Amino acid sequence: MATEYATLAGGCFWCTEAVYKDVIGVESVESGYIGGHVANPTYKQVCGGDTGHAEAIRVGFDASQVTYADLLDIFFATHDPTTLNRQGNDVGTQYRSAIFPADDTQRSEAEAAIARNAANWPNPIVTTIEPMAEWYPAEDYHQQYWEGEGQRNPYCLAVIPPKLQKLRKSFAARSKAVSETA
Repeated sequence: MATEYATLAGGCFWCTEAVYKDVIGVESVESGYIGGHVANPTYKQVCGGDTGHAEAIRVGFDASQVTYADLLDIFFATHDPTTLNRQGNDVGTQYRSAIFPADDTQRSEAEAAIARNAANWPNPIVTTIEPMAEWYPAEDYHQQYWEGEGQRNPYCLAVIPPKLQKLRKSFAARSKAVSETA
């Protein structure tokens, strides 16, 4: 089966990348930038908040093992989709909660996921569904960040383990780490 892709922005891409790397059926996770107006933006430019890009991940997945709907439910469970342009201490449009559907089917599934997950939050979901746009991979040092530098980064140590705990508790059947210990 051909690899399908989901493009999601849920705040810091280091943190969302770490979650999806632990999902059964996920073949690849790439951190990058999408949704802005500057060609080939750098991390410094995106962090400045003036390019319009979101820090995002592009998840390659095998739909016979994990569905797009499953990936969206994990997305809504492992970040706060109710804060506009913010995730924790990260503030700005570059940290917005957004879904970039590849086609009309993904768009419909994204709309359904927002409706399905709304009851799980005390405040309204503000996640946007934005048109697919040019994808710019982040610099090499951002890729697989948690496996390397992230293990020594205090910010990552504070943010990523709770996200992984949510994944492993709420989606145990989908977690590589849980299935390896079972």
